[in-house]
Amino acid sequence: MISNFKLKPDTSWDFRQEDTKYYSHCFHNYPAMMIPQVASRLIDLYGKNAKILFDPYCGTGTSLVEANIRNINAIGTDINPLARLISKVKTTPIFLEKLHLEILNFRNCLSHYFMNIPIDFDTPDFNNILYWFSEEVITKLSVIKKFIYEIENNNIKNFFRVCFSETIRDCSWTRNGEFKLYRMTDKQIKNFSPDVFSVILNKISRNLKGLEIYQNAKKNMSSSEVYDFNSVKSIPDTIIPDNSIDLVVTSPPYGDSRTTVAYGQFSRLSNQWLDVSNASEIDKISMGGTNNKNLTKYNFKPLDNVIEDILKIDSKRAFEVNAFYHDYLKSINNISKKIKPFGYVCYVVGNRTVKSFNLPTDKITQFFFENNNFSHIYTYIRNIPNKRMPSKNSPTNITGEIGNTMLNEYIVVLQKK
Repeated sequence: MISNFKLKPDTSWDFRQEDTKYYSHCFHNYPAMMIPQVASRLIDLYGKNAKILFDPYCGTGTSLVEANIRNINAIGTDINPLARLISKVKTTPIFLEKLHLEILNFRNCLSHYFMNIPIDFDTPDFNNILYWFSEEVITKLSVIKKFIYEIENNNIKNFFRVCFSETIRDCSWTRNGEFKLYRMTDKQIKNFSPDVFSVILNKISRNLKGLEIYQNAKKNMSSSEVYDFNSVKSIPDTIIPDNSIDLVVTSPPYGDSRTTVAYGQFSRLSNQWLDVSNASEIDKISMGGTNNKNLTKYNFKPLDNVIEDILKIDSKRAFEVNAFYHDYLKSINNISKKIKPFGYVCYVVGNRTVKSFNLPTDKITQFFFENNNFSHIYTYIRNIPNKRMPSKNSPTNITGEIGNTMLNEYIVVLQKK
């Protein structure tokens, strides 16, 4: 039974003045990242005796880092290879003396380039590369990639790959204020001349400092494992047995990636440079990426009624919304089996608007879990002052009509009976 009682926004969850880039959280921009203060507070409130935390949509590993700091082992999974890479690097200790030495070697490599000492490298050849990068940038990125791929230590190599990934996007002709791939105007391109080597050196310096602080703070034996399984399809028993997880802290997608937050588009150029084979398919294989032939009946009026209302206006959008919640339900059903009795799940969700109809994902999340033998504990409502989200969208998909995107998040907390 879903209560109609609605909490007032709790401004203590806003963390307006807080530094959200401490520890290794400073690594790499990414869409709609859960800020670490939210994960930190949830773990402190509901994971006091937790041994294992699970994040089924781990993104860049915010909750994994915060769990490890507290000596809690963590498991994360994400279908995006770039997100998995960032998560692994953020939570993997590196022998810093060796890392410093490799950074010195990298600087020497760049010096050789400026001294016109021949460097043998291959230039990638993926679709539209010249549409997104100047020839000079391609050459310099290729030099960097050559160096990185010859690093023997895999953890150090991955550290460089994360710095490289963010450099790729910053030096491309994409409009970096957007999640989706939009090219700069011709005028912007004409005035855009990035110093590729300086960009990556700045990334390396920033990330090295964050890693050092993280490793100094994490003086315990906890660790994180990051996987690529899709919780919509299954959660392997060999990785996570039933009734084994103490705590879930996560922020699932707000909707299907093609129409909401385009994680795949955001990471496509990086994934292509990093030789990911399905770089252009991420959004298609994500939650809600494939429509079903028939609309699902959820037996939950706030969801069923909204889908019917959207169907009257735009059948395509109705099926897209349905596809997302169909997959969301399957994921929650699979996750529920893995939680220990009396274990907690904490879902940070947003209630998006489609065709001017609001989708109450907080109530939907509560309903789905309650049908899996969970009790609703609390729903905190926080403002979104600093989450990287587009400020406007087009809820009707009519040219010229825009509206505000989500201004609040709902932190839904439930406990398994």
